Amino acid sequence: MKIGLIREWKQPADKRVALTPDLCKRFMEQYPQQMLVVESSPDRCFTDKDYRDIGLSVVSDLSDCDILLGIKEVPTQQLIPNKTYLFFSHTIKAQEYNRALLQEIIAKKISLIDYEPLLWPNGGRILGFGKWAGIVGAYNAFLCWGEKHQLYQLPAAYTTTGYDECMKLLQSVRPKGLKIAYTGNGRVASGIREVLELMQITEVGSQEFRSQSYEESVFVQLKSEDIYERKDGKAWDDQHFYAEHSAYSSCFEPYLSCTDILINGMYWEEDMPPLFVKEDTAREDFSIDVIADITCDVEGSVPITMEATDIYNPTFGWSKKLQKKVEKYSPDSIDVMAVTNLPTEMPKQASQEFGSLLLKHIIPLLLEGDTQGIIDKATITTSEGELNHCFSYLKDYISAQD
Repeated sequence: MKIGLIREWKQPADKRVALTPDLCKRFMEQYPQQMLVVESSPDRCFTDKDYRDIGLSVVSDLSDCDILLGIKEVPTQQLIPNKTYLFFSHTIKAQEYNRALLQEIIAKKISLIDYEPLLWPNGGRILGFGKWAGIVGAYNAFLCWGEKHQLYQLPAAYTTTGYDECMKLLQSVRPKGLKIAYTGNGRVASGIREVLELMQITEVGSQEFRSQSYEESVFVQLKSEDIYERKDGKAWDDQHFYAEHSAYSSCFEPYLSCTDILINGMYWEEDMPPLFVKEDTAREDFSIDVIADITCDVEGSVPITMEATDIYNPTFGWSKKLQKKVEKYSPDSIDVMAVTNLPTEMPKQASQEFGSLLLKHIIPLLLEGDTQGIIDKATITTSEGELNHCFSYLKDYISAQD
């Protein structure tokens, strides 16, 4: 079997890779009977030479490969028919902007294995870049705050040497008197917490956060049960919440008037209410000044996330008075960082962690067999040009026209 690491063709180009050179070397030691090649890329955080130095062929044509490993969506014109692809397709929620991608995958009889629904039997995700999205998103929140208020200057994370330099820079700024709320309870949230704790910012409870002022900066973590409540007044129930989002309303309102920075790392679906509504931002007591929307669902959990941004132009403003998108750092703006591919700002560290999990848990299932059906449950389309049974609910989605 021949496996290829594809170039990230989607623009702006992502710098991450599914397997780093070090992990490719381990792959070759574990599977000497398999062949691994790398598609040449001018953008990858590891150079073509890095791969050649460990004995891999760097090529411009992957058409003779059986399995192709990437990160972001593959542009339709780059898809090779009759192959097995692994990448984040962003189609499993029937995302309208990727309908044409899934239609082309089916037309070309590609077997698509999506990283996102690769789950352990208990439902936990096996792979993801969430922690690194949380780390970079938190860094960008403080970068934005410092720039906006002309307190300090931080370089964009992608211009640094990576995690260690960014964390050292954050430790040097130590803003005073900020109240920071972050949402979520998964990998993204763990990355946010890592940054806040490294900065030695004190955690407080939700009651204290809402009612007290502090000389030093503090943060609060808000989980689903802290920001949603049942409409029928009954007690919180995790299983009920995830099964019946529409039965809940947001109770985030008390935090609108006591939060300076909101770092949004929660999981969100369209049947869930937003944290607040756009009109709330016109209130005199609306105090949130900077929002790092790591979740980045356009007009989703943060309704003023009017667009997704990229690492080169990460922030825009929302005018409280005009109730519309404006230039960042405008006189009355709430400033929103909504980068969709935050981990690419620390691509080497993010790729190493992701690739380690891929090599440990998923590659063996692909090459040695999968008795638990993990691969099957993440296979969106088959080599027959059909939706796999687990994703038959996407039939109407792919049948519709853009």
